[in-house]
Amino acid sequence: MKKTYLIGLSCFAAFLLFACYAFMAQSNNAAASESAPVTVGDESAVLIEQICSKITEGDFAGAREFLERSDKSKSTAITRLVDVISEYEATEEKRRAARKAAYKEQLAELEKFQAETDIDDVNDVNDIVDALSVINKACEFADEAQKEQLLSDSSVKEVLQKAIDKAAEFEMAGKWLEAYTSCYAWLRAIDSDNEGYSDYADQLLDKAAIAASFEDSPCETREERFRGVKKKIFIRTIIFLDLYYVNIIDYNQMARQAIERCELLGEVGKFKTEDLKLKTEELAAWSASLGALLDEVKSASDSPKGFGKHKFLGVFEKVLKLNDTTVDLPRSVVIAQFADAALSSLDPYTVIIWPRQVQDFEKMMTNEFTGIGIEISKRKGLLTVASLLPDTPAYKSGLDAEDVIEAVDGVKTKDMTLSCAVRKITGPKGTKVTLTIKRPGEEGTKEITITRGRIVVPTIRGWQRTDAGKWLYMIDEGEKIGYVRLTSFSSGTASSLEKVLVELEAEGLRGFVLDLRSNTGGLLDSAVAVADKFVDKEWIVKRQPGFGRMPIYEQAHKKGTHPNYPLVILVNSRSASASEIVAGALADEVYKRAILVGTRTHGKGSVQGITGYPGEGAQLKYTMAHYHLPSDQRVESRDAMKKQGRNDWGVGPNVEVKLTSDEVKKMIEVQRDNDVLVQADHDYANDEPRKHTVEETLAADPQLAVGLLIIRSKLIQAGTTVLVQGQ
Repeated sequence: MKKTYLIGLSCFAAFLLFACYAFMAQSNNAAASESAPVTVGDESAVLIEQICSKITEGDFAGAREFLERSDKSKSTAITRLVDVISEYEATEEKRRAARKAAYKEQLAELEKFQAETDIDDVNDVNDIVDALSVINKACEFADEAQKEQLLSDSSVKEVLQKAIDKAAEFEMAGKWLEAYTSCYAWLRAIDSDNEGYSDYADQLLDKAAIAASFEDSPCETREERFRGVKKKIFIRTIIFLDLYYVNIIDYNQMARQAIERCELLGEVGKFKTEDLKLKTEELAAWSASLGALLDEVKSASDSPKGFGKHKFLGVFEKVLKLNDTTVDLPRSVVIAQFADAALSSLDPYTVIIWPRQVQDFEKMMTNEFTGIGIEISKRKGLLTVASLLPDTPAYKSGLDAEDVIEAVDGVKTKDMTLSCAVRKITGPKGTKVTLTIKRPGEEGTKEITITRGRIVVPTIRGWQRTDAGKWLYMIDEGEKIGYVRLTSFSSGTASSLEKVLVELEAEGLRGFVLDLRSNTGGLLDSAVAVADKFVDKEWIVKRQPGFGRMPIYEQAHKKGTHPNYPLVILVNSRSASASEIVAGALADEVYKRAILVGTRTHGKGSVQGITGYPGEGAQLKYTMAHYHLPSDQRVESRDAMKKQGRNDWGVGPNVEVKLTSDEVKKMIEVQRDNDVLVQADHDYANDEPRKHTVEETLAADPQLAVGLLIIRSKLIQAGTTVLVQGQ
């Protein structure tokens, strides 16, 4: 049985429950509006419509021009629109001043570094990272001309070259992750258009991942990690994809990428010879044989018909035989790496979920698991409880936010990854887990034993959580504007949203903000159900499978449609998949139901299905269709558009509001404070974490601020009636 999903970007972010550094939104400092309609004349009505039209396009300067040509005293509504525009202008002026000051500050830091440091003698990686950090920050706040001038500076060029040289040193020592984090991650951030930086950074990450796969971790040994990986699973995967993948498969390209990944296995193996008992001559034979095989594949026809499924599987068999006769790596490792690289040539979303990964994958998709009910994060390298979930085993146990988890069942967490920690803490319902915690302000550590239970991760959040754990959804009591943030699309998302909407409407809801920022996706049915709440006819999304198969339409229904109050949807570059369907459909020209505020969405552009066809306990997540918006516009893939040199992937906002890294950081900090749930008797050893007011939250979130201004303008427009001349 196949299931249809719109899988998001991150692997386990939806179920891991660490203090998601997700982009969120909140608040409003708008003055209360008059609920009674304001009567205006024909001329004022036209002016109000023109002004509001400009505002909803994000053209506040154009709206101001209309105002300058009018007699603002004619209408209370126009006077209130003046306030809306003035508030936007004041906010933008503060932001411009902050960016200008930040640019000057970074230039001063760079000049100070240059004055105090002899660039020729800069070899310490910390000095290089410090310099790259300053250059990157300066580039972020610079305009195009300033950035071009900055990157052409001789000392800046020298620092960039120092980073390249240092990365090469790390590589020679087999330290690929260090080469990435200390050098190429920065180089790619500084010059995102440099394909050489991007390609090399990706290769470093591949090598680091291969190296990590050879290592034991506190959660699993390398043998456990590849348990269940079998040759027949991959072969059956290829047979299935040959029939059902959305596009015609380029098997030649698949073979090339798979062989190149296996060559990287050899390169990594040079630094694992003692552990894996690999001999230098064996590695040389492996590398040479793979090189010859790659040349053979490249010389074959690039046409999918000239190099089809059978030839590709023949290459797979040859690689396995070469492994047997040369390096003799664990066969499961070679199969897994070959398969991962081959499928990645299709798209980033088509992957085999090997038997050992299935349980974690299902937790991610359902947002349900058995555990204790906490959000955790790594703060200064320490595994820390970021927040509690109400009515969970953790909350009832006395565990509290800010507790540092030093061990899980006696296993130290110092070098434990978040995903590993989650795996150790979660487990079968009714079983126990013992956490060794250090509470701020208290001497020593103590152990808390918690019995695991079924945890359902809520996907609906408000703008602030009360001390009792209840979310607040009415962000502007005066204007009656509601706010909901969806963290993902699970089976219960639509019904939970329905309850909130009914509650808000009972309180007099007049405008609504739906925050889909950093929502990376989930279930297709959930996305359709959410969109269906706001439209009552036509189709919401069309799924277009490949090979001439008939499209599938998801229709809107009149029943259950909510009132036509102003709706703003917040989006960013991590709004993907199901988020793009909801945002794209509701903002589509067929409906024009919502106004999108933020930045262009991720650009996933495809629908995934899940099948157990590979057998042996494995599952295959594969791209089965592209999706189209109600106007029949296809949502384009970021990867495909980038290859064409285009940037019109995903869904673009109606009103673009870009955030700087400083603004993102501040917004996250405020949201984290507003989200946290602590025990009622929480003893604040440090500064007391506080909930932020609507005004403070809004000041920290320019995207939400603009969204609320747009809703206010639409409410002003809707609250006017035209006085017909002569009456």
